[in-house]
Amino acid sequence: MATDSWALAVDEQEAAAESLGSLQIKENEEKVKTEANGTAKTEVDGEKVDDEEKEDRAAQSLLNKLIRSNLVNTTNQVEVLQRDPNSPLYSVKSFEELRLKPQLLQGVYAMGFNRPSKIQENALPMMLAEPPQNLIAQSQSGTGKTAAFVLAMLSRVDPANKWPQCLCVSPTYELALQTGKVIEQMGKFYPEVKLEYAIRGNKLERGMKIQEQIVIGTPGTVLDWCLKLKFIDPKKIKVFVLDEADVMIATQGHQDQSIRIQRMLPKDCQMLLFSATFEDSVWKFAQRIVPDPNVIKLKREEETLDTIKQYYVLCNNKEEKFLALCNIYGAITIAQAMIFCHTRKTAGWLAGELSSEGHQVALLSGEMMVEQRAAVIERFREGKEKVLVTTNVCARGIDVEQVSVVINFDLPVDKDGNPDNETYLHRIGRTGRFGKRGLAINMVDSKQSMNILNRIQEHFSEFTQLLKYFPKPLYKTADNNCSIKKYFPPLQFFVFQLFEINNDTSIALAIFFGWKVMCCHK
Repeated sequence: MATDSWALAVDEQEAAAESLGSLQIKENEEKVKTEANGTAKTEVDGEKVDDEEKEDRAAQSLLNKLIRSNLVNTTNQVEVLQRDPNSPLYSVKSFEELRLKPQLLQGVYAMGFNRPSKIQENALPMMLAEPPQNLIAQSQSGTGKTAAFVLAMLSRVDPANKWPQCLCVSPTYELALQTGKVIEQMGKFYPEVKLEYAIRGNKLERGMKIQEQIVIGTPGTVLDWCLKLKFIDPKKIKVFVLDEADVMIATQGHQDQSIRIQRMLPKDCQMLLFSATFEDSVWKFAQRIVPDPNVIKLKREEETLDTIKQYYVLCNNKEEKFLALCNIYGAITIAQAMIFCHTRKTAGWLAGELSSEGHQVALLSGEMMVEQRAAVIERFREGKEKVLVTTNVCARGIDVEQVSVVINFDLPVDKDGNPDNETYLHRIGRTGRFGKRGLAINMVDSKQSMNILNRIQEHFSEFTQLLKYFPKPLYKTADNNCSIKKYFPPLQFFVFQLFEINNDTSIALAIFFGWKVMCCHK
């Protein structure tokens, strides 16, 4: 049995960590090279950034739609900027207040909407107002914005008129189909209203006129149906919805096509634009598309790191980082953990190595089909998988409340190799939510990555202080004789940090897990 107290052991470790100069850290594992053309290329463990996951916003948006069957319980505050600041601002707390057609109210309840979401409370009164008002709205996936603009379109339709009256443009074929499903579900009890898809593969005879009142499609096909094929008379459109604007402008050609469609519409057409982000490029695009709009923004909730314990471990290379990870595998599977890698190649390698050592992990990679990624995320969310290895891009926007441990196998950097502080916050912010305790472990294997970590620490100095853990065994225990070198203190340390455990409960846990009992000082 170890006779030293935990506090003494930590003091010894901290003292050892101060002499970092004695640690042999290889400089050539991670460096920035300048190519012949003068552009900087980052190398991580010998892998160029060219292997880095490229952000596919359309795929990410579709993925979020597939994995979210319920509304996200967001705590973000809504900021409303009215076109006329002197007009009264209305919000609703129930769908009955909107005076919907009975068949639409029935459809809303059949979809499981018991009351309006935060974005719907403010957006729906504006979208259903008379005379119609234009709207630019920021809304994250899962907040009910698709249902909101679908309800607006269905409410504006006159079923007696057999021509397109509402037009919704989505950036991809798959996203258009997802929106179409919402229209079909909400309009289940309103069979007089019909839907048509202006998407690839839906070939209509030249010269025919569409009789469906709602058309949803992609920009290129919609433009062809309006200009070349004359399937749609744009002058008869009452409502124009441009969904996923941030995805739209990230796709080559879609921005110009959307503007051309908008210019063909009548001046009294109601314009509704939605975007997950309000970057400068999105805002400029929105202002060109939507004249005199009301604006709804989500105030970004400031994430706090107060409940997150952060550590780093020093290694010499990628292989040693893997050994360190194996050492704490038992600790991180007590709850659920996400392991972030910089490239898909590293993520694939790490998942394969962990699996070969008998550890059960799931891999989320950009090489997978969207449906495959959705299945992996669902299994992780349901707790069927305890550890998820992924890249930052793949996991963007995906929240699993049960995550209590985040491991940065590679520290987040931008395209120039500088610390990506926002990504770091987003990664470890997945733990410690709703007042829960969380752990973040950063793997450092070079002087450059140590420098990156120091710069991240400086950036968040007002939020947190990184603790140093020197890679050597602190206690002689039976498992010190195993093949994997002990980089971390025994398992119970992480459990003590993750859960509120006092010395009395530590004895019970020690008996249950077969641990050696030691004193835990907080």
